[in-house]
Parts: sequence; C-alpha cells; structure tokens
Amino acid sequence: MRRPLPNPWLILAVAGGLAYPLVVYLGMAVVPPLALVLLGLVLIGLRLLASSKLAGAGAWLTAFRLAACALVALLLTDAGLAVKAYPVAVSLAVAGVFGLSLVYPPTVVERLARLSEPDLPPQGVAYTRKVTLVWVLFLLANAGVSTATALWGSLAQWTLWNGLLSYVAMGTLFAAEFMIRRRVRR
Repeated sequence: MRRPLPNPWLILAVAGGLAYPLVVYLGMAVVPPLALVLLGLVLIGLRLLASSKLAGAGAWLTAFRLAACALVALLLTDAGLAVKAYPVAVSLAVAGVFGLSLVYPPTVVERLARLSEPDLPPQGVAYTRKVTLVWVLFLLANAGVSTATALWGSLAQWTLWNGLLSYVAMGTLFAAEFMIRRRVRR
C-alpha cells in the first residue's frame, strides 16, 4: 500500500513553529511586535490548512481558530506578551483537541494507532486512551511553563524553554512511550 504524501502545510507549520522562538529572540529588538504576532497567526493559519484534512477536522479547526482569536485579543491588550503567547496558544489548542477526544472517542492517539493497526484490540484502545491523557497533561504543563516564562522570565529563558527544552521534553516523552508500547505489546 502506498503511503500518502506528507501534508506540506503541516510541514511548514511545524518548521515555522520550531523556528518561531529563535525568530522572536533575534527579532524582538528590531521588529515591531505586531509583525511577530502576525507571523504566529500565519503559522496558526498553516495549521488550519493542515487540519482541514484530518479526521475530526472540526475540533482541530475550532481549536486553532480559538488560538488565533486569543493571540489577536492579547495583541490588543499587550503586544509584547502576545508575541510570547504563540507557543501557549498552540499547546492549549492541541491539548483541547486531545482532551476532547477522550470525551468523544476515538482518541487522537487511537486514530493514529489505527493507521498502522486497523484492528486494534480492546487492550490497545485502552492503552491509547492512557497515552492520550498523558499527552493532554504534558501539553497543559508545557503551556503552564511557557506562560510562566512569558510572564516572569527573561526573553532568553522564554526562548530556551520554547525553542529547546520543551522539544527535548516532548522527544523524551515520545521515546519513553515508544519503549513502554514495545514492552506492553510483548
């Protein structure tokens, strides 16, 4: 069976999201906050384009629209904080979709699992629910740390968390879950 091509909008959104903290760090002194918030809104727009083809697209579209509205509202009250709010908005949007999938299954993780294992056994479904919950908690914690660095940290601290440490934490969670999944499958 032929694998579908990767979604170019998602690739651009993820690459831009990875680069965003560094762009903010380097540009904050020379670029007006509005331009940086607009970049964040463009990245959310790319996520909207990417999400329109996903299963459960309505939840993704709603979550990212709310994220964009939050950035615009914050821009009107505190442009400097709005610049730093992009990672918070995205983490909360994704946490919202994952959390909603716990209430209205199948979960996001179950949908992903069924791409490679369509006949997922009941134990697999239960496992994917637990993994989804772990991701919700991680994303909420990430949003909390990102918020704390935006409100009380320096620009360097904000950039370190949002441009490096949060991705190291995410990669660690991916790796740990992969090892646990292999053990559970045996």
